[in-house]
Amino acid sequence: MKLRFFGAAQEVTGSKHLIEVNGKRIFLDFGMAQGNRKKSEEKNKTLPIDPKTIDAVILSHAHIDHSGNIPFLVKSGYTGPIYSTHATRDLCAHMLSDSAYIQEREAEYINMRNARKHKPPVEPLYTMDDTTQALSQFVGVSYDHPFEVVPGVFCSLREAGHILGSSQVVLVVDDQETKKQKILVFTGDLGRKNLPLLRDPWQPERADILIMESTYGNRFHKSILDVGEQLRDLVNETCNRGGKIIIPAFALERTQEIVYHMNLLFQAKSIPEIPIFVDSPLAVNLTEVFSSHPESLDRETWEAFLDTKKDPFGFGRIKYVQSVDESKALNNYKGPCVIVSSAGMCEHGRILHHLKNTIEDPRNTILIVGYMAENTMGRKLLEGEKMVKIFGDPYSVRAQVTVMDAFSAHADRSDLLDYVAHIKGLEDIFLVHGEESQGLMFKDILGEQGHARVHTPGPGEEIEL
Repeated sequence: MKLRFFGAAQEVTGSKHLIEVNGKRIFLDFGMAQGNRKKSEEKNKTLPIDPKTIDAVILSHAHIDHSGNIPFLVKSGYTGPIYSTHATRDLCAHMLSDSAYIQEREAEYINMRNARKHKPPVEPLYTMDDTTQALSQFVGVSYDHPFEVVPGVFCSLREAGHILGSSQVVLVVDDQETKKQKILVFTGDLGRKNLPLLRDPWQPERADILIMESTYGNRFHKSILDVGEQLRDLVNETCNRGGKIIIPAFALERTQEIVYHMNLLFQAKSIPEIPIFVDSPLAVNLTEVFSSHPESLDRETWEAFLDTKKDPFGFGRIKYVQSVDESKALNNYKGPCVIVSSAGMCEHGRILHHLKNTIEDPRNTILIVGYMAENTMGRKLLEGEKMVKIFGDPYSVRAQVTVMDAFSAHADRSDLLDYVAHIKGLEDIFLVHGEESQGLMFKDILGEQGHARVHTPGPGEEIEL
């Protein structure tokens, strides 16, 4: 059996891991690289192997850095199955279509500009037609129901607790060459215990090979139990200044969490009755998917959906913004309000317009609630830069920038160590989905815990087991 790591290797985005066994090839995830635009485009357009030689793709969850390059893989000739949970398939129907729409519109804009300069046209990475074909190849699988991926390889998808439908991939491999059976676990993105909305991550009891995320391999999060108080104080302080709270948030999961907590604060009368705008048509569609998949929700949230008197996402209170005109109108809104908008790393989307109109006013607050990849504007705000460029123009950062990592849906160092400590029989650990510094530090920590064979594979690295 061979493992090859083509994405999220000593970096966070573009998750792509290849398993070669018994003459078959299985990809774990096929995500889109994000960050530096030019480098990301090159990575996304360069396929690691001939798509026609791939036998199966198993998708851990719907986030674009794990799923976003699947339509390009299909466009390039892959015709096999794409296995995922049912909720992940439903979310991808929205996520991948939105990704295709953005790419088509960007290509149109660039081609209009290129035509004036007599430059050749460009093509989007993939189109809506490519996405439609890719979605037709999805095979929905229920949690905890084993199925045969290829001869000699059985798969079970287990709860990851990261986002709706997220799964850990458990493979039982009968290696014909070595005549040995191995259990391989791929965590995907591993969530945290006791988060609202979702079930806790499943804990494996035994595995021979572990491919584990290390996004926060050397970081500790603040307790999610304190998030209500922190959010309450921040909203009240900003309202007292007469300012707006701008929250860049991924349309999937983080937006629903923010809305959920805001609704609890309203119900407790802990914050003023100010409007909350969710400015992301995609987030509206994704929020509706939640009510269709109780299998991924914790019991409290599930019961809230079943009780017609309860409204866990504040549908009656939140103002969901759909049209471009409605979004632009928010620029002229006077007085305190909360605007939750995509994209989460502040690289594109409607959030840029809101930042442009609020970032130089010290009354306002920009609330960072998620991971920001290197070279993104979100990362620059997180690191305290005083000048950023929006649409190519410089803007002074005068608004208050606050980071609340308690919202993080990724396991931190203590969570990851506890997870590994409960697994018996581990032979090899591969750390992926983390910046090189996080992976190397966590590798040393695992070494101190007695794990001798811990790897931080680089891009394209091949390891035979």
